[in-house]
Amino acid sequence: MTITLIAAVAENSALGKDNQMIWHLPDDFKRFKQLTTGHTIVMGRKTLESMGRALPNRTNIVITRQKDYSYEGAVVVNSLEKALQIAPQEEEVFIIGGGEIFKDSMDIADKIELTYIYGISPEADAFFPEIDNTKWKMVEEVHHPIDEKHKFNFAFQTFLKSKQ
Repeated sequence: MTITLIAAVAENSALGKDNQMIWHLPDDFKRFKQLTTGHTIVMGRKTLESMGRALPNRTNIVITRQKDYSYEGAVVVNSLEKALQIAPQEEEVFIIGGGEIFKDSMDIADKIELTYIYGISPEADAFFPEIDNTKWKMVEEVHHPIDEKHKFNFAFQTFLKSKQ
C-alpha cells in the first residue's frame, strides 16, 4: 500500500476555517479528482461533513470517535489504523484531511501531494503539519500563475519520503 497525503495549504500551512476551505482553485479540484478517482480516500468526520457528501467513484472511509455514526456512501471506523486495515493493500490510499488526521498520518505516509498557495496566510483553525525536509524530498513542482479562474499563484508539489 502507498499512503499519500493530499491537501491544499497556504504559506502558514492553513487548510481551512470553520470546516470550510478558504480559497477556490478550480485546477486544484481537477487535480484532486484526477488523482483520487478510483481509489480509497480516508478522512475525518468533519472533512466528510464539510464536503456535504461522500465523493463518487471512490471508496470513502471516515474516521470518528462518535459511536453509532453513519454516513451514506461512507465506511465508518474509529481509528486511522482500522481505516488502513480495511483499505486495499495493493493500492494507493489517499488521506484527505483534516488537520489531525494529517498529523497522525505523517510518519506512516509515503507521499505528499500538496497544492501550495503563495502569498496568503489566512486565519485558520486547521493546519497541515510541518514537512520535515530531512524526511521528505520534493520531487516535482508545477507552478500555476494567477489567471481569470485563480486569484492566487500556486504550485502542485509532490514529496516522497526520503530513504533513511
